Amino acid sequence: MRNHTAPHTHAADAEVFRQTFERITANVERIICGKSDAVGLSLMCLLCDGHLLIEDVPGVGKTSLAKSLAASIDVPFGRIQFTPDVLPSDVIGVSVWDERERAFDFRPGALFSSIVLVDEINRASPKTQAALLEAMQERQVTTDRTTRLLGEPFMVVATQNPIEHEGTYPLPESQLDRFLMRVSIGYPDADAAVAVLELHSGTADITLAPVATAQEILAMTRTVTEVHVAPALRRYIVAVADASRRRGTISLGISPRATLDLQRVAQAHALAAGRNYVVPDDVKAVSEPVLGHRIRLSPDAQIQGLTPAAALRDVFDTVAMPTSAG
Repeated sequence: MRNHTAPHTHAADAEVFRQTFERITANVERIICGKSDAVGLSLMCLLCDGHLLIEDVPGVGKTSLAKSLAASIDVPFGRIQFTPDVLPSDVIGVSVWDERERAFDFRPGALFSSIVLVDEINRASPKTQAALLEAMQERQVTTDRTTRLLGEPFMVVATQNPIEHEGTYPLPESQLDRFLMRVSIGYPDADAAVAVLELHSGTADITLAPVATAQEILAMTRTVTEVHVAPALRRYIVAVADASRRRGTISLGISPRATLDLQRVAQAHALAAGRNYVVPDDVKAVSEPVLGHRIRLSPDAQIQGLTPAAALRDVFDTVAMPTSAG
């Protein structure tokens, strides 16, 4: 599958990426035991300049994963606990009259951080959820007719509980599409569960120290965009998207924006594996977290109990994988 032309990313850059990636994930896994896939995908999301939705039942470590990732990088961290009474100004910030200066003074909200944890995003009102849209898409916020740019890197990590519906507001499709990936953590296996008990058996909490800087993260983000993607592989991604739109079990298929995101995360996946070029397995490996929350199943498929992950597997099975760079 590898193209014989020189890839854009040098092997040395790919190796630096891999080493830093492993250093960060190893640090996070000191707290999040036995969940290397979820940890790796979360870091890829940051390195692809995207936002992450962690959806799972209570008590499996959603908040701990977000906090551990932020603690592993030397950047500002903000947290917002969404409740029905949270206002947009609590998220963005508010202008307060300064009597001494005789002027309004803007006091930034939690969004003015590099990694922002939004706990239980579906508990806030649609108006407050909408306050995130501009920040997530444009990397800026507008208050009092003044636009303020957010810093770099910037990632929103939102959590939600999929089984609790009372007092929640389901995320609209426009909001879901702002999230580059949706991941689930799941219950730990027996060995990981024992490790968690051992980890928290003492009286003192474990504190993670940063193992990477903001500049390293920005450099890794640039490296992702330079990973080689062969023309045949791009045609493969487009063919998968086209097949999803013609699938009877899917009422809303893969959009062009989603194909761009799929390619970018596949590039990060290749680098994490130590390669400076993408192969079809990279695309398939990240397809469910990138695409699963963007497609919509037909009513008949939902009645039959089909899941988005299963629907995507069916789509990929109908598209021939490229055997050469082409």
